[in-house]
Amino acid sequence: MTILVGCSGWSYDDWVGRFYPMELARKKGEWFSYYAQFFKTVEINSTFYRPPGDRQVQSWIEKARQREGFEYSVKVPQLVTHKSLVEGDAEKAIFWATSFEKTCVDPLAEAGLMGGVLLQLSPYFKNEDSSLQDLERVLDSVSVDKHNYAVEFRHRSWLDESRKGIDPSVLDALEERNVANVLIDGPGPHVGTRQTADHAYLRFHGRNYDIWYRGEKEDDHRLDRYDYLYKKEQLDPWVPRIKEIELAVEKVRAFFNNHARAKSVRNAFLLMDLLAIEHKSKEVQLQDQLTLGEF
Repeated sequence: MTILVGCSGWSYDDWVGRFYPMELARKKGEWFSYYAQFFKTVEINSTFYRPPGDRQVQSWIEKARQREGFEYSVKVPQLVTHKSLVEGDAEKAIFWATSFEKTCVDPLAEAGLMGGVLLQLSPYFKNEDSSLQDLERVLDSVSVDKHNYAVEFRHRSWLDESRKGIDPSVLDALEERNVANVLIDGPGPHVGTRQTADHAYLRFHGRNYDIWYRGEKEDDHRLDRYDYLYKKEQLDPWVPRIKEIELAVEKVRAFFNNHARAKSVRNAFLLMDLLAIEHKSKEVQLQDQLTLGEF
């Protein structure tokens, strides 16, 4: 049983001088190898915006080929989750999902580098009409027996009557296919503990409630909704939960998506420390220079 902790992405300019040394500022090609000195996993979000071509996938394989035990988790393209499923077009969703598996997931798996495959559903994809059946059809079209698929639900209609967990019938559908229900720490309710697969997937989005739900303020110095630093007391409750989950599954994957100003790096280190996971560490500089508005 293994717990892997990492970040959602590694290619962020605002990590230079905070996590990446200044001498790597103009050497983006070296950022991954530096990141991989500290983490054994990363969640690739760029696949959500555009399905990667063969050259891109091969570059990821080359980057990690010599990194023993390293793995990528990848996000299914929005063509599946935010377009086709939202529009109720299951056939198109199946086409894009199977294409993504063939061109990205399978090659990474063949190279021994495949972690989890994340379907982050759209907040506009509601549990109504044939939604669950469409989701089931997509999951049945891909190789859930070969790859570790996980689903992140984002609309309240997927919750049960207590509003404290995902609807049992939905969880049953995932469990039948060994697909994980993604556990979330974010500005919304932190619902559910039931494991539906022999692998678990956790995502930490930060808790900027106001930005997520009411928009950014003009004098707000936070970069965006992901500009959030978890405090130790906020991560402490996750430690017994993760250890309990570890006993029930073969692998736990946890990713920090609060990437602004390398805060995800700081928090990933902190969670590994709390879980007593041995790792190489370094001080992450979070301080910015004062702006004129602060004088």
